[in-house]
Amino acid sequence: MKQRAFTVRVAEYDRPEELPDQQAWLVKMAKDAAGNAYAPYSGYHVGAAVLLSNGKVVTGNNQENASYPSGLCAERVAIFHAGSQYPGVAVTTIAIAAMEGGVFQEHPVSPCGGCRQVLYEKEAQGETPMEVILYGTGMVRVLRSATDLLPLPFSFRKKNP
Repeated sequence: MKQRAFTVRVAEYDRPEELPDQQAWLVKMAKDAAGNAYAPYSGYHVGAAVLLSNGKVVTGNNQENASYPSGLCAERVAIFHAGSQYPGVAVTTIAIAAMEGGVFQEHPVSPCGGCRQVLYEKEAQGETPMEVILYGTGMVRVLRSATDLLPLPFSFRKKNP
């Protein structure tokens, strides 16, 4: 039997103002996107902003629907939109922000399992690490790679023809 340990490196900023300019700008885009979320059932508004390797930024927010689970998380809305508009362009960074009752959360929100898998696969597609910024008013966490969110992802192997 072998045992393995997985190490996740997370940079933590005590205050959002400590973020470098480009990260702070992307967080602002995610916060703006959260404000436009369609969340009449949960009241929980999440925004995501992705920076692509071509310099473009694509945002997304959660979109709820009465026929749950037909809604979609902010992270997937942004990633799928980026993939449809800029196919083959890698995502270099994603920022995520969440609010409830019009107030941003003090602690960072982390993506759900489905979103972690999507981020992992998009990172693998782009063949470059995807930095993940998790915003909170009292702390911001920055992970160097989406793989850090999901160390044991589903993976597919192409079948030989």
